Amino acid sequence: MKTSLTHIILLSIVCASASADELQLHADVKPLASKLMGPFVHTSDGGILAVDSNATFVSHDGGKTWSEPRPLFAPDRKITVSNERAVLRTKDGSIIAAFMNLDERNWTWKDELHDAPDAKLPTYVMRSTDDGKTWQHIQKLHDPWSGCVRDMIQTSDGRIIFTAMKMLHNPGRHSVLTYSSSDDGVTWEASNLIDLGGRGHHGGVTEPTLTELKDGRVWMLIRTNWNEFWSAYSNNGGRHWQILQPSGIPASSAPGIMTRLKSGRLMLLWNRPYPEGKNEWKLSGGGGIWSETAVSNYREELSLAFSEDDGKSWSTPVVIASQKGTWLSYPYVFEIEPGRIWLTTMQGNVRAEFSEADFVD
Repeated sequence: MKTSLTHIILLSIVCASASADELQLHADVKPLASKLMGPFVHTSDGGILAVDSNATFVSHDGGKTWSEPRPLFAPDRKITVSNERAVLRTKDGSIIAAFMNLDERNWTWKDELHDAPDAKLPTYVMRSTDDGKTWQHIQKLHDPWSGCVRDMIQTSDGRIIFTAMKMLHNPGRHSVLTYSSSDDGVTWEASNLIDLGGRGHHGGVTEPTLTELKDGRVWMLIRTNWNEFWSAYSNNGGRHWQILQPSGIPASSAPGIMTRLKSGRLMLLWNRPYPEGKNEWKLSGGGGIWSETAVSNYREELSLAFSEDDGKSWSTPVVIASQKGTWLSYPYVFEIEPGRIWLTTMQGNVRAEFSEADFVD
């Protein structure tokens, strides 16, 4: 019987969770009332909107209660929104959502080929001008397998940029790119592909997060299998990426999320490659199946750091959530009000909140 990659990953999570310890939160991190997963955005009337696989939910009491689900699509529209998604409220008040359509998923990985011929998981984007009640400009941007849509920002000049991926072949590996829009999400253009080689169904570069720097450049932090994030920079609003180099930020083979807070600080949440106070962790992969090189997939701790100088330096990382025996990863953050942060994770089901002031001097 053939086993899909999704099934393998889900099975590993279930097996890990079965033997996991209790979730431990930092003393300054509190459980969140909401059980929904981010990303979240504000609505025009002060509410909070969450997008799920096939519906939206709205809260007007800080996430304590949520509306009944509002269907995203007509019943005959074969679209299911992936857990890996990005949502943004633009300066003009539109809400943009980018995601993969699970209804078109076709995973074809063959170990003997080190490839997934004709694998498909299309990237979509859509737009709402009525606080998520209805959606227009629903567009498929590419067919090839896109492992994750991770982050979306709007630059100071109004350009909207979101991160995506595209699987490449011979051998199978991942590349990253961005899509950007200068007309509030009506039309989109693709950037150049970033392909740094590799081999394996988690090979190559994947799952970037991004922010606009104070000098106008856009900075992207990219997941790799080389024990650290890599950096890419764009001088033209995400149309083209260049200056690819190691970031110097140690990281597990897992994605981070980087956010510009209202205070002006950059905040990074991610999985470091080793447990707190350690300098090693068992490696996995290698051989061109999972990855070309053996990697650390350590995800039992989620770390937090801040930068006051646009990422040139970072505060000492602080473990804000840990759970031995399971994965706490794929974080989403939402600044519900200045300095007050909601944290949710796709893996590990963390639902928590904290204050910026409790972690910065």
